[in-house]
Amino acid sequence: MDTNAKWGIVATIKAPAQDILDFAAYHLEAGAHRLFLYLDAPCPGARPLLKAHPKIRVFDCDDASWQRRRKGGKPAKHQVRQSLNATRAYRRQAADLDWLAHIDVDEFLWANSSIGTLLAALPQTTLAARARPIEALAGDATAFKGHIPKGPERGTIVGRLYPRYGEHMRGGFLSHVQGKIFVRTGLPDISFRIHNFFQDAGKSPEDRLENPATTELPALELCHLHARDWPHWLAHYRFRLERGSYRADLSPARPRDKGGINLHELLSAIEAEEGEPGLRAFYDEVCGDSPALRQRLEQEGLLRIRMLNRAATRQKHFPSFDSTQG
Repeated sequence: MDTNAKWGIVATIKAPAQDILDFAAYHLEAGAHRLFLYLDAPCPGARPLLKAHPKIRVFDCDDASWQRRRKGGKPAKHQVRQSLNATRAYRRQAADLDWLAHIDVDEFLWANSSIGTLLAALPQTTLAARARPIEALAGDATAFKGHIPKGPERGTIVGRLYPRYGEHMRGGFLSHVQGKIFVRTGLPDISFRIHNFFQDAGKSPEDRLENPATTELPALELCHLHARDWPHWLAHYRFRLERGSYRADLSPARPRDKGGINLHELLSAIEAEEGEPGLRAFYDEVCGDSPALRQRLEQEGLLRIRMLNRAATRQKHFPSFDSTQG
């Protein structure tokens, strides 16, 4: 049996050049055999460097390319564009891989051992493997809050960590708790979503298989840099509130008949009543790096320190990049 599976990543990216190169370099260093990077917006600072790398495939996602690919052209929602690009990479470009993961530019896979070895050790009957997220404390890209598995104690733990706002946060996270998945390649009729996949994707919804034969991979973490600092969080706040991870159609952390409201409702109320100072107080409690939060996380066994070394790894793989011009 092969003890080191070949794995790759597909990502749809709209980000500054340095962030794109950080993401690519980090995962090349982690052992990725192939990266499929779909540029959701032009990035002349990164594209030539990505294009020149033998393990990276770059795809431009301008209006003309969508018109060629799809009746109706470019989908309005970025989530749909992400899913279509990931599905396309799986079906058309991943033949030389054993596994393909669909993740985002602010997510970094972490394991204490070889990712390829972890994947190779899975039984052949396992079709997909899920990496759960850990969420960065804003202001420090090395400290993360750990994932709290779903269970009767999760709400109590979150309440101790975040006494003012925790009851409205799923697992204590601002962003997703589902994580992302690797899917074994070569399977028929596979369709990716953001956090899941379907088999028999061409069939009617009731006949599709959602996440068949999927296992948890606890030795693999998804380090999510959701809020890097206060300016970064505030700059992304409006988009996330309207179309992203705080949007109105997402379900609350606890049932509505028990007083649950979702993040869209919570943040909108805070902003309406307290303005930007209220949003800052929310940010400081739930994601701003502080000795007090670190202590609470450590007491719960949830403080994770992960040295991603993004700058050094970028310099190793893309030494010609000038960050002052990117």
